[in-house]
Amino acid sequence: MELTIRLDDNCGRVALFGSADRHLRIIRQILGVQISARDSSVKLCGDAAAVSRAAAAIEKMRGQLQTVDHLSEQHVVDAIAEASREGEREASDAIEVYAPQSVVAKTPGQHSYVAAIRRHDLTFCLGPAGTGKTYLAVAMAVSMLKGDRIKRIVLVRPAVEAGEKLGYLPGDMQAKVNPYLRPLFDAMHDMMSFEQIRRFMQNDIIEVIPLAFMRGRTLNSAAVILDEAQNTTVGQMLMFLTRLGHHSKMIVTGDDSQVDLMPGQRSGLIDAVARLHEVDGVAIVALNDRDIVRHRLVQNIVNAYGGERAAGVDRFGQPGREGQST
Repeated sequence: MELTIRLDDNCGRVALFGSADRHLRIIRQILGVQISARDSSVKLCGDAAAVSRAAAAIEKMRGQLQTVDHLSEQHVVDAIAEASREGEREASDAIEVYAPQSVVAKTPGQHSYVAAIRRHDLTFCLGPAGTGKTYLAVAMAVSMLKGDRIKRIVLVRPAVEAGEKLGYLPGDMQAKVNPYLRPLFDAMHDMMSFEQIRRFMQNDIIEVIPLAFMRGRTLNSAAVILDEAQNTTVGQMLMFLTRLGHHSKMIVTGDDSQVDLMPGQRSGLIDAVARLHEVDGVAIVALNDRDIVRHRLVQNIVNAYGGERAAGVDRFGQPGREGQST
């Protein structure tokens, strides 16, 4: 891998590089990368992980120069050590998919979510729009498929309209349900090629279906994701959860502030979390506005609408109790 770092004009070259580029030689010796400096740029060559850590170390050294006049050798060594630790954490948290770029959790809440999926066969994740609930679930399923830990992926959504009556839709069954399932396809397209998705779907390795078609099935050796689960009824949620087979994982995601069921119907997601939050082997992760990774305005929008949540009852069906992971 080859990477060039451009330095701004205000960066003190001697202070950053050290006398006779001594600091750069320390980075080269410890990380095993080739470094060449010229004018206002530094060129790094070598193993991708080592180059990334060297670049991170240089950025940390630049940050240190905001508070000190010069860097000692110990400063450089500490910057390298910190960059290496961060690199190891990212590598361990990286979700390997079929695309060249891995998927990585970006917030503490997302890290907890990924860890819960890895440790539990049934994971519920609740949170507002933009927190990566669906995206990370699909990434974990694709990673398990790539690693031969499962044999198939089943992506499920309830076909509930979000406040609009669309009437009768034209086409066959697949054409009718496709609009409801599009968010799942969007996530998957970031993780594998279109041809690969098409081939997997033709071979039933990937199945994308509406919730109503799940009745009577038992899913073994599969990753099963129920998205938009706040729009399931209590009966539908029970039906879905009892599809779990041997050597399988289920991930249930939803935003309990966006229930589109008819008035008077209790959300199956809210009901299930209240019933199962103390069941051993079930993980419940609640993400919040701090975990939003979409456009920065999404967090502000969620905060602006947050006051309209029903007061007095939390996601676990308990008065005044905060979200948690179990």
